[in-house]
Amino acid sequence: MTESVETPADPAAAAEAVARRFTELYGAEPAGVWAAPGRVNLIGEHTDYNDGFVMPFALPHVAVAAVSPREDGVLRFSSADVPGGVVERRVEELLPGSDKRWTAYPAGVVWALTEGGHDVTGADVHLASTVPSGAGLSSSAALEVVVALALDDLFGLGLDRALLARLCQRAENEYVGAPTGIMDQTASASCEAGHALFLDTRDGTRRQIPFDLAAEGMRLLVVDTRVKHSHSGGEYGKRRAGCERGAELLGVRALRDIPYPELDEALARIDDEEIRRLVRHVVTEDERVERVVRLLSAGDTRGIGPVLTEGHASLRDDFRVSSPELDTVVDAALAAGALGARMTGGGFGGSAIVLVDDDRAAAVADAVGSAFAAAGYEAPRTFPAVPSQGARRLR
Repeated sequence: MTESVETPADPAAAAEAVARRFTELYGAEPAGVWAAPGRVNLIGEHTDYNDGFVMPFALPHVAVAAVSPREDGVLRFSSADVPGGVVERRVEELLPGSDKRWTAYPAGVVWALTEGGHDVTGADVHLASTVPSGAGLSSSAALEVVVALALDDLFGLGLDRALLARLCQRAENEYVGAPTGIMDQTASASCEAGHALFLDTRDGTRRQIPFDLAAEGMRLLVVDTRVKHSHSGGEYGKRRAGCERGAELLGVRALRDIPYPELDEALARIDDEEIRRLVRHVVTEDERVERVVRLLSAGDTRGIGPVLTEGHASLRDDFRVSSPELDTVVDAALAAGALGARMTGGGFGGSAIVLVDDDRAAAVADAVGSAFAAAGYEAPRTFPAVPSQGARRLR
């Protein structure tokens, strides 16, 4: 059997709990409380750092931050989810690579803001999150975006959501040391309820695509394999470097510039089989994103199922970022009648998504759980992914 993830608390209740704990820790009420969600990527994996297309949507699971500004250069961070109490830093002492703890994410945001010329003179921060950590659902981006949004409001920085996302990406890339693209932070900052976000990662163009599965009698399940994944690991970086090498060999700025109809000709110009596979995945994945946009825009939501499955095969065979657990989810779900399934996120563990008719959801979840048990894996966690609101102030 699979284990369900609890439905996140009502945002108002979550804000109250975080504010109450902030007051206990810091001796005064916070200046405000903010929330930023995790995300599921519907289609478009490992395309964002290739200037390509992605299509995430926000989850109801959020990072919540109670924050007050300071003027003495002191940063105090605490988390309801991490033992150890309050961690204190100073703004002027923040250096990339200097913090290997969870606090690298909020501290990195402060560093990125100050490096970008924005005056942040300190803050008290208390955080809590319902985004499953290590599940490929962007728990780190949610943490970054909620802190950035709070500091933007409190210090009157005037950041638009696109710039806020770029600063959070810089925090993760340069301060934390994880070479991620722009998708996760943009999704957390900019998604709208009931929609998926079609994002061109090169020029930042965003388009909200209606995605209301409940109205059509369908559901998208997230299956967390419980295999922890990390963007800061070397395998992710190797693939990014391979993509950059592929673009260099083909004489283009990024793999996004290889037209899909010209893919075979481009592949014939590459001798390295590993780089050839990376190029093939990125170019075909961009085409899959555009296909899903067309299908959803035409009202053919069921039609995206085979495209999701096709994307998983490419991630498994060409990009080679799947895992036995992720493959088990996809194979078991499809055998039980799912409309489509694929891994989501960076890979090497994390989560898969499963598109299923409402009346098959329980049977498909049970089939996945039985397959995990038969393989000797820990029971996965499942929950429905409901397209939800992006980052916002709660109080």
